[in-house]
Amino acid sequence: MTVAGIAYLELYAEDAHKYAAQLRDEWGFTLSRPARTAPGTAQVLAHQGSIRLLVTSAVEAEHQVAEWVRRHGDGVAVVALRHTDGVAAAVAAERALNAGGGCLDGAGTVSGFGDLAVRFADARDLLPEGELPGQGALLELDHVAIAVPGGQLDASVQWAVRGLGFREIFREYIEVGAQAMDSRVVQSPCGTVTFTLLEPDTSRASGQIDGFLEAHGGAGAQHVAFSTASITASVRELTARGVAFLSTPGAYYRALEARLGPTGIPVDELRDTNVLVDRDHGGELFQIFARSTHPRRTFFLELVERRGAGSFGTANIKALYEAVERERATADH
Repeated sequence: MTVAGIAYLELYAEDAHKYAAQLRDEWGFTLSRPARTAPGTAQVLAHQGSIRLLVTSAVEAEHQVAEWVRRHGDGVAVVALRHTDGVAAAVAAERALNAGGGCLDGAGTVSGFGDLAVRFADARDLLPEGELPGQGALLELDHVAIAVPGGQLDASVQWAVRGLGFREIFREYIEVGAQAMDSRVVQSPCGTVTFTLLEPDTSRASGQIDGFLEAHGGAGAQHVAFSTASITASVRELTARGVAFLSTPGAYYRALEARLGPTGIPVDELRDTNVLVDRDHGGELFQIFARSTHPRRTFFLELVERRGAGSFGTANIKALYEAVERERATADH
């Protein structure tokens, strides 16, 4: 009775219709009404490829959704994991509770990573059922990156293993100048659900993960990555729609051939679109991060194209940092 995939991500927002409209206008999602609406809420379903994002806002200020938004701002509140049937979902929820999760409601929603909850969904009871029209550049959810406070990474990994039946597939200690973080990746047995768990090294200088945790108000989803068949074409299309992606220093591309050799996408095309590239034993990973539109500058989105690679581009963090330093040195000179 293992996880069959992510049924949907539920995002809590101050205004569900406004947030969903941005997903439609900038990211090309199609919007529809969910099959059911939770009491006391306004909800919109955004879908594209196999991606389902349920955007929820509270009708009244005392609602628990409104309280969540006051604590964290707009962002991912629930990861709904698809199971084969209701019995499997109930068994999975019980296992998660026995492993240390907290019961949030009577419908199989369990607290897992701070206020980021996990819900166990029957595959026959999705929102809505079956395939939906409206295909775009985005194909599926590649991974969800979750930041946890210092000292909580081991417990978070163990809960994912014991409570969700996941397995740990990757770990790395990442140093970026004076700051550092631990990264560990857990994945469902069938490989369809991947969480990248990040923890700051609190003995080092404060960095981006520390900043997220402070601004977000604890553990939570730092970013969500969408996969695409052609990342450079998708970047051009989404940029034309109004999505703002992070720029990359020219020094990154000048050092790219020495670091990796020839790449599957020509360097000039990567430079034109600000796309990053990393390589592992399986192949290449191309990625780019969108600028956060969150008022707290916390939650953001990522775009990836995998050509055999199973890793998550951690080498790009160090390479980008070194490139920025070279650019600064050149400017100072």
